[in-house]
This record gives sequence, structure tokens and C-alpha cells, in this order.
Amino acid sequence: MRIKLCHFLLLALVLSSCNEYNKILKSTDRDLKYSYAKKYFEEGKYNRSITLLEELVTFMKGTAQAEESLYLLAQSHYNSKDYYSATQWFTSYYNTYPKGEYAEPALFYSAYGMYLDSPEPRLDQTKTYTAIAEFQKYIERYPQTERAEQAKNYLFELQEKLAYKELLAAQLYLNLGNYMGNNYESAVITAQEAMKSYPFSKYLEEYQMTILRARFEYAQNSTLRAQPERYRLVVDEYFNYKNSFPEGKYTAEADRYYHEAQQRIDVLPASGSMK
Repeated sequence: MRIKLCHFLLLALVLSSCNEYNKILKSTDRDLKYSYAKKYFEEGKYNRSITLLEELVTFMKGTAQAEESLYLLAQSHYNSKDYYSATQWFTSYYNTYPKGEYAEPALFYSAYGMYLDSPEPRLDQTKTYTAIAEFQKYIERYPQTERAEQAKNYLFELQEKLAYKELLAAQLYLNLGNYMGNNYESAVITAQEAMKSYPFSKYLEEYQMTILRARFEYAQNSTLRAQPERYRLVVDEYFNYKNSFPEGKYTAEADRYYHEAQQRIDVLPASGSMK
């Protein structure tokens, strides 16, 4: 009996809440709607606050509540985990009120929302680039705030994600080999460009080793006439690796490529000249 009564009371409460919300939606009293939008925000009913605020922000322009309503709308989207919409509204707030009361957190959260929404490295990284641009803007404009150090850490993390994406691309070219073209050279170029773009990345050794592997496999799969020159590139790349990573984790593999390339160079010129 008590359980049924509890269910009845809960249902009545839900229906009462829905009726109240529907009445507010139909109301033409904007001040009333705004007070309820804030009420729903404080109660964590972000979808309701979003519905009301998206209707109100246009009408609020030029009023005392205009700035707060725009920030509350952005924060409601953020709290409901719609980070893309949140970034759009935070950016709108910042562009409208660059010296407003909420300008600093708005700029930070516009970046942080995209950071949270940034996909894994194999997918399109548009949101990652957006987050990086927003964090850079934040650091430039608010270098002394408590959030500035956080922004730097998030920025570096996002750059590492892009660096890893480039490593995956270089490794893919390497694995493709001579399939439908010279993918070995594409692997080399991709890794070299990544080293320029991300000079402090933790993947630098992997880039360098990918280049060495690509040079070696390309030489192995070349004609006898082309092999001497291409094995010399292997030797050059070996010394690049050793100079950069004298205690590198791929030293044994690199040494093997070097010794085999050197042996081939000593033998191949005469063979190559016969072709």
C-alpha cells in the first residue's frame, strides 16, 4: 500500500512539474520565463533552461539580463554535455562582451568544451584544431589567471594528439609500401613534416625510426641500379637517428639496417653498373 502511494505521489509530482513547465512555455511574460530559466538551471534541468533561454536571448538584447542570459545558455549546453553548441554560445558571449563579467571563463570553457569533444586521433580533428586555437587565444589574453596553466597543459595534450595522428599516417604509408605508387617516400615526407610541426613531441624517436625503416625498405625493393644510392640514404638516416637518440630504444634495429646497408653498398656498385 505504501509503495503504491509513493508511486502515486511521484507521478503527481511529475505531472505537476510538466504542467508548470508547459504553462511557462506558453507564457508571454518574458521576465517570468527568465526567472524560471534560472530556476531550472539551478535545479540541473538544463534542457528546460536551454529551451527557454534560446527563445529569450534575442529579446534580452539591450536589457540588464542580456549578458547573464547568454552566458547561462552557454553554460546550460556545457552542463548537458553538448560541447559543440556550448562553444558556439561561449564564443558568441565573448565576442559580444569581451570585457564582460563572464568573459574569462567563457573563453576558457569555449576551448575546454572542444577539448572534451575532441575525437580519437584516427578521426577528423576539426574540433581539436578549434580547441587549440581557443586555448591559444585564452593564454594570450589571460596569461596570469589560475586557468592559464591548465590551458597550457590541455593545449600540449591536444598537440600531442595531432602529432600521433601524423605518426599513424606515416606508418600507414610505410605499411602500404609500393602499393599503387611510392608510399615509402610519402612516409618519409609525412614524418619529416611532423618533426618540424611538433619539435617537442614525445613521438620524435618514432618519426625518425619510421623514416629509417622507410628508407631501408625502399632500398630493398628497388632495382639494382637504384639500390646503391638508396642504401646510402639509409646510412645517412641511421646517423640522423643515432645523433638524435644515442641511447634510443630502437638502437638494435637501427644498427641492423646500417650494417646491412653498408654491406650492400660495398657489393652493389659493380652489380648496378651491369644493368
